[in-house]
Amino acid sequence: MTTQNYDLVIIGGGPGGYVAAIRAAQLGLRVCLVEREHLGGICLNWGCIPTKALLKSSEVNNLIKKSEDYGIKVDKISYDLAKIVDRSRKVSAQLSSGISHLMKKNKINVIMGEAKISSPGRIEIIDNAQNAIEAKHIIIATGARARVLPGFEPDGKYMMTYKEAMVPNSLPKELLVVGSGAIGIEFASFYSNLGSKVTVLEIIDRILPVEDHEVSEFMKKSLTSKGIKIHTKSKLIAVKKLDNTVEAEIEIDGKKEIKSFDAIIMAVGIAGNIENIGLEKTKIRSEKGHIVTNEWCETDEKGIYAIGDVAGAPWLAHKASHEAIICVEKIAGVKGVKPLKKNLVPGCTYSMPQVASVGLTEEKAKELGYKIKIGRFPFIANGRAIALGETDGFVKTIFDEKTGELLGAHMVGHEVTEMIQGYVIAMNLEATEEDLMHTIFPHPTLSEMMHESVLNAFGKALHI
Repeated sequence: MTTQNYDLVIIGGGPGGYVAAIRAAQLGLRVCLVEREHLGGICLNWGCIPTKALLKSSEVNNLIKKSEDYGIKVDKISYDLAKIVDRSRKVSAQLSSGISHLMKKNKINVIMGEAKISSPGRIEIIDNAQNAIEAKHIIIATGARARVLPGFEPDGKYMMTYKEAMVPNSLPKELLVVGSGAIGIEFASFYSNLGSKVTVLEIIDRILPVEDHEVSEFMKKSLTSKGIKIHTKSKLIAVKKLDNTVEAEIEIDGKKEIKSFDAIIMAVGIAGNIENIGLEKTKIRSEKGHIVTNEWCETDEKGIYAIGDVAGAPWLAHKASHEAIICVEKIAGVKGVKPLKKNLVPGCTYSMPQVASVGLTEEKAKELGYKIKIGRFPFIANGRAIALGETDGFVKTIFDEKTGELLGAHMVGHEVTEMIQGYVIAMNLEATEEDLMHTIFPHPTLSEMMHESVLNAFGKALHI
């Protein structure tokens, strides 16, 4: 067995791991990245990126269906599911090769294999060469996987997680989606736009439960109007696989019934990849399937850190990348490093319409004792939205009445995922309503609604 020495070894090459490797190399550390399957992790290969490629195809299909609204006539509308899936896989492959290029550019040693901590500061690589690596610092960035409930294990045909749902061989006529978080709603939107009859089950009383209540209510109405059946306070009890379908026993509002579906997508959360990486050889603690860390991503074992999904919520790629930079800069002794502010991590759902948010919801702000001012502005009152034919949605802003601090922003509608960053920057700079009111937004743009929502919170809206 050969032993190599590094300043830093990173286990996992997803958006947390590969960003950590690049930043560490920039700071002059000798870095090794160990990845068992594919650079880019779940996000790039089976999550964030390919799902957005799929959603774009369904969006184009939906746009063509209503092309006559724009004065364009299209006959015999159809699509090729295999090509839609193939395009999404090619997008992932292109980006994965880009990550490989970045590793070479930054002189980062990449080892493809499974890493296991044999003792603090030492890692064994399970690959053809059976290498061992020693490093002063180790970052665990192993990510997470779809949570699987006992009795509802995926089989790739009838029972699917997000991974199987991304590469369908055929379009299910009747589809059941269990769970209404971002993943569940995105798949519901994708399959519905292509023609599946979709039913969504959510165990609590509203969909997109982490979002503001007004966004949840609006999305339920919007998705329902598109033909998606949504049942809240409902759950999947049992399934029975038949020759070509699956029977699902469902409890809706306390009443049980059996319905038949062609496929079921389980979108009931994720679990951190903490198994078989040698945690038992360390002092590292885990809680509810995730590694416990402090504000600097440090575990209870000196010299070992954890970032991204394996370290807990929010389970977002951009959170993982930001933690990577914080962690590495802290290791390297960079001055002025600041811990992550989780309330400033934006969340996005790329359904139709899209959802984006940052900061406190109205309920949470009230729960924390804030006296608040709320502003709202609808898409239907925005010239750019009307010109685009995308008038479904609104912008909501929440301010501290006493200080004028922006506490939260919640948006639903066309391309709001591209707009939310404006509010994220404002909150990071601790901007007040006055700062935002005096900011000039270009016309005609969707972003003008961000300005109008602020004005509305203080009784100064101009266009409603």
